[in-house]
Amino acid sequence: MELICIGLSHRTAPLTVRERLALPESRQVDVLQRLAQSPVEALWVSTCNRVEVYLLAPDTAMARQRALAELQVLGGVEALEHLYEHQGEAALVHLFRVACSLDSMVLGEAQILGQVKDAFERGQGAGAVRGELMRACAAAFSCAKRVRTETAIGRAATSMAAAAVQLASKVFDGLAGKTVLVVGAGEMGELAARHLKQAGASKLYVTNRTLSRAEALAAEVGGQARPFEELLALVAAADVVVCSTASPVPLFTRDNVGALGRGRRGRPLFMVDLAVPRDIDPAVGTLDWVHAYDVDDIQKFVADNAAARAEEAQKAGVLVAQEVARFVKERALREGTPVLARLRQRAEAIARSEVERTLGALGDGLNDKQRKSIEAMGRAIVNKLLHEPTARLRAVGPEGEGNRLAGAAAELFGLLEEEVGTAAAAPSVMAAPVQVATGGK
Repeated sequence: MELICIGLSHRTAPLTVRERLALPESRQVDVLQRLAQSPVEALWVSTCNRVEVYLLAPDTAMARQRALAELQVLGGVEALEHLYEHQGEAALVHLFRVACSLDSMVLGEAQILGQVKDAFERGQGAGAVRGELMRACAAAFSCAKRVRTETAIGRAATSMAAAAVQLASKVFDGLAGKTVLVVGAGEMGELAARHLKQAGASKLYVTNRTLSRAEALAAEVGGQARPFEELLALVAAADVVVCSTASPVPLFTRDNVGALGRGRRGRPLFMVDLAVPRDIDPAVGTLDWVHAYDVDDIQKFVADNAAARAEEAQKAGVLVAQEVARFVKERALREGTPVLARLRQRAEAIARSEVERTLGALGDGLNDKQRKSIEAMGRAIVNKLLHEPTARLRAVGPEGEGNRLAGAAAELFGLLEEEVGTAAAAPSVMAAPVQVATGGK
């Protein structure tokens, strides 16, 4: 069976088309159940930036036609004009890249992995993701974890609010124990408050000209709302100030901020202005205890981060290629000689070698009965050792848990390093191999 991916994304389709295919979860399950009639497997991935269906079927052409028909019914004829398709290993590579956030609008963003995992769980719940597709998804998730661990692709902030908070964290070497003030409870203020909370800010105050909006945001992020009339008093107590109001004139000037200096006794103040027009007069930055940044400063920081992520994406691409190659190799082994048969061949070869070595060391002093007893002991050890894994693999069957166990056995005993042909052709003088189907096709 060959993997197919059919879909559209922010790269190929406008929002008006993507939103027609943005189905609620219940309808996604309905579609999956129509597409994944056994033995076909299907995965439906839906985010604000992409809708993709992955199919694994013995009759690729028929599964593809059914998927296209579903997409046409849901998205109209126009949707078909924006579709892309990947087949075979290209579809596998695409799945891995999507899970690793290498195909996202913002490189390295973390949300996509959770969204693919949600789609995977939904597919499993609907009975649409079972054998090989389940293994492919698990391998993609493992690859994404490796990319997160071995590259810095997700560490550099790419939104204005996140970048502002990251910059503040750098200045203070973390925000633990710091008091932060969010001025303005609009969309940007909300994002900044969330990032500040996630960054570990100890005290978070929110102020806004309309107090009820400050209260709503403070309740959401676990902060405290304060009246706008207390603005300068709040700044006096703060270590970090992030402002994003719609004020037509600066809220903070060199005079009103400078007047707070004596009470702070040199304690530094980090101020970020995400508003246009600016909330902070540029002259505030001339105070030697104030670190002031405006939108242009943060934008430059974001651009530098984006460049850093692009560089890390190159490293991530290499990891994806390695993990795809590994998955393809494991699949070839699964589809070739059953794992347990290869494991038995390996054990028999070791036992045979040890028996021959022992007989050689004992010399010609043994009679036939003694020699046969030693050979029988070698076979008995192999049989007893493999009895439990044989019974367990037979009990769980060729799909799901059986595949997982077979893959684990292959990994633990180094069977993945052998060539299939070598393992299959190895001679056997011990008991006949036990053939256990371990999935695959």
